Amino acid sequence: MAWSKYGAKKTTVDGITFDSKREANRYCELKLLEKAGEITDLELQPKFELQPGFRKNGLKIRAITYTADFKYIERGKVIIEDVKGHYTQQFELRKKMFEYRYPELTLKLTM
Repeated sequence: MAWSKYGAKKTTVDGITFDSKREANRYCELKLLEKAGEITDLELQPKFELQPGFRKNGLKIRAITYTADFKYIERGKVIIEDVKGHYTQQFELRKKMFEYRYPELTLKLTM
């Protein structure tokens, strides 16, 4: 098993490799909730553009994107969920950008 810089162990469930055991466990919980009808439309690794790419002085600047762990619908609301073992400054910045760009979506952090 591979280890991340934060000591998380990559874990495989249903042929899908997750970055951590915590994320794999949350996937199993969400699958049960979907089966029970509590949530619908479970999606893994949804990607969101936070800032579009652009050109400056002839250089191409790439878009800033955020890839969450899960996306699903719960009681009519679209939930974007990220499973974290550690809260980082990089995540804090992306969270602020996400909240600004997608005010209609709910970003949920699971620790």
